[in-house]
Amino acid sequence: MVKIGIVGASGYTSSELMRLLVTHPRNLKIELVTSETFTGQRVDHVLPNLRGFIDLNFESLEIQNLGNQVDVVILAVPHKVAMGFVPQIRNQGIRIIDFSADYRLNDQLIYEEWYGIDHTDPSRMQNTVYGLPERYRDLIREANLVANPGCYPTTSILPSIPIISKQLVELDQIIIDAKSGISGAGSKPKDTTHYPNRESNLIAYGLASHRHTPEIEQELSAINGDKIIVNFTPHLVPMTRGILTTLYFKLKQPMSTQDLLDIYADFYQNEPFIRILDCGEYPQTKSVLGSNFCDIGLEVDPRTNRAIVMAATDNLMKGASGAAVQNFNLMFGYDETEGLMSPGLMP
Repeated sequence: MVKIGIVGASGYTSSELMRLLVTHPRNLKIELVTSETFTGQRVDHVLPNLRGFIDLNFESLEIQNLGNQVDVVILAVPHKVAMGFVPQIRNQGIRIIDFSADYRLNDQLIYEEWYGIDHTDPSRMQNTVYGLPERYRDLIREANLVANPGCYPTTSILPSIPIISKQLVELDQIIIDAKSGISGAGSKPKDTTHYPNRESNLIAYGLASHRHTPEIEQELSAINGDKIIVNFTPHLVPMTRGILTTLYFKLKQPMSTQDLLDIYADFYQNEPFIRILDCGEYPQTKSVLGSNFCDIGLEVDPRTNRAIVMAATDNLMKGASGAAVQNFNLMFGYDETEGLMSPGLMP
C-alpha cells in the first residue's frame, strides 16, 4: 500500500487531488493531510464534497515525522515555501511531487530574477524532473522529486511541441494568448478574484512579466536546443475553471490545415490525454471540465502564413491535480491513466 501525505491540503488543487485519490483503483491510502489554517478540523467539513470518502482531520505539519508515516509527499504550498520543505523531506527518503514553481526552473538566476527571492536549494534544481509525462515520462518513473508544471505552461507547451520539434516555424515570432478561470489564482480571496470585480469582466494581467513565461521558454527551448523567447499574455475570464490558449506561429513554408493536423495526430497518437480535434473543430473549456484531457485544434491562415493552434485544459486537472496523479501513477509503477480516464462534464 502506497501511503500519501498532502502538505497544504485545503486549497483548490488539494481538494481536486483528494477527490481523485479517494476513487483511485489502486491500493493506496491518504495517510495525513496538513493545513495550518484548518488544523484539527475534519476534512469533509472544510471540503464537503468529500463527505463519505475521507475520514481525516487536518493536522499541523510536523515535518520531521513524515518519514515514519508516508511514502510520498505531495507539496501544495506556495512558491518560495516549498524550497524550505523539500530538503527536510528528501532527507527522510520520501519522494515528492511539488505543485509550486520552486523546482520547475533549472536555472537559479532566472528563478531569482522572476520570483524576486534567493533560491535556498539551488543544487537540487537541475536534478528535478519536470512533471510533463508527454516529454519526460521515463525520467518521471525514476524521479524522487517531480516539479508539477504550471497550468498555463501545460496548456502552452503541449500544443507547441509538435510544430517546434518538426522545425516548421520561425522561433522568434511565437505569440501565446491564454485565458483562465479564476480558480487558477488559488482559494485565498483577493481584489482581483472578488466576485463583483470578476463577474462579466475580462482582464489581462502580468503583461510581459508573468512568472510562467520563463517556464514556457525553458521547455520550448529544450525541444530542439534553440533559445526561444515568447510573448505570453494571460487573461482572467469570469468562470471558475478551465484554460483556453491560442498560439500564433509563423510557418516557414505554406501548408494546409489538414496537413498540419495530420502531423499533430501522428505525433500524439499514443498519448492517452491528448485529443487532436478534426478540421474545423476547435477546443472548448467545457469539453475538458473535470477531466485530465488536453484538446488541441488548429487552423492555418494562408493569407498571413500563420498557424493558429488552440488548446483547452481544466486548470485544476491536467493543469494541476490530474497531472499530479498522472505523475504519481508513473512514479509508483501504475498505468498512468488509472483514476483519470473520465470525460469532461458538459454542459
